[in-house]
Amino acid sequence: MLRYNFALSLLLLLSSVIPNVHAQDIAGQWQGTVQSDHPHRFVLKVSHDGTGKLQAYFIPIDQSPDHYPVTAISVNNGGLDFSAIGGSYHGNISADGGTVNGTWTQGSSQSPLQFQRVTEAKSWLTKSKTRMITVAPDVSLEVIDWGGNGPPLIFLAGLGNTAHVFDNFAPKFVPKYHAYGITRRGFGASSSPVPDDSNYTADVLGDDVLKVMDVLGLKKPVLIGHSIAGEELSSIGSRYPDKVAGLVYLDAGYGYALYSPEYGNRELDAKDLESALNAFLTAQSGSDLNSMIASTANVLSESQVVQRDLERFQKRLELLPPPPNSGTKPVVPFAAPAIIRGGQKYTKIQVPILAIFASPHADPNLAHMPEDKKKEYIAFDQQESAAQGKAFQQLKFAKVVILSNANHFVFLSNEQEVEKEIKDFLDTLSANEN
Repeated sequence: MLRYNFALSLLLLLSSVIPNVHAQDIAGQWQGTVQSDHPHRFVLKVSHDGTGKLQAYFIPIDQSPDHYPVTAISVNNGGLDFSAIGGSYHGNISADGGTVNGTWTQGSSQSPLQFQRVTEAKSWLTKSKTRMITVAPDVSLEVIDWGGNGPPLIFLAGLGNTAHVFDNFAPKFVPKYHAYGITRRGFGASSSPVPDDSNYTADVLGDDVLKVMDVLGLKKPVLIGHSIAGEELSSIGSRYPDKVAGLVYLDAGYGYALYSPEYGNRELDAKDLESALNAFLTAQSGSDLNSMIASTANVLSESQVVQRDLERFQKRLELLPPPPNSGTKPVVPFAAPAIIRGGQKYTKIQVPILAIFASPHADPNLAHMPEDKKKEYIAFDQQESAAQGKAFQQLKFAKVVILSNANHFVFLSNEQEVEKEIKDFLDTLSANEN
């Protein structure tokens, strides 16, 4: 009897100090980052409905601020499971109820994802104010305001992301600067006009940014763009250099932003060939002989350039291992093809520039490649960034920075280095003004 009472007392004591994971209430906000080559942040908001049943919303905030209903969520034996936006998650809740360690699965792809329970003060959803600004008939853009009191900075995201991708990075420049972000048309909460060839050209997207600047009364901001946003930076910097104080290209200085005759650009060169062919095919038989000869020469020249581009593209495909077969086709953003088709050739940008390149890129595919192919691919990767860096250095007011083995999302993979380079660039602009 004594032994029984001792065991019972020990059990009662342990139950009072060890959290009951199985009965934990997971209501609240959780957030975490998928660890992959292209990190994405997710927020999970969990609550109870009127009957006490769990309900939740899933927010992939780097792609969209929309709250997607979780189709199924359960807590069993210390494990959390839910499904949302075509993916599923399974994780184990920590003993203290503060974290969930697990895996996000989408198709055949699996990525580690740790969620942390956060307070409102630390929420990724409460660090900024948003508003919608009309930039064209039936077109409004989501504009994020991270606050600040100084000169304006405008952050522009890459293809497939919203300006929320900068939620952690942009506030690093506050309060010395006033930081804003713009989600381009076709993504997130911004309007999505029909993706034809007139709604998503580089200059149309650049005009959207100019309209936001005008509505907000922003004088000579510095534009900071990632990836495809380089074309918006170049559109504005080449056409309206007096409207911006400077441009920062975050692994965004490729052919769509600044054309390098040495390296070329597959899409832009193909468009030039198309124009040359149209001129040749529409020439009248009675037209001036010199024009006909010039038209033929242009076709031959452009076809050689496109052939070079295609050979290089084929070589890249040969070097890369085949993508995993998930059994499902990748989801292509609604507006992405139109934006790529809408690229324009920029060659002169007469404003101060900071161009940051990742070279070679940190690429998870490299781990699965034979050593000889790996070296060849790295050299292949560096060739493009070297040519583009050279093109920028030939501009009058450009500084080029190369970050070795950085992720394409350089402001995430090399956050401190990129932050320092941008702040030094901004200090230089300020000193030159004074």
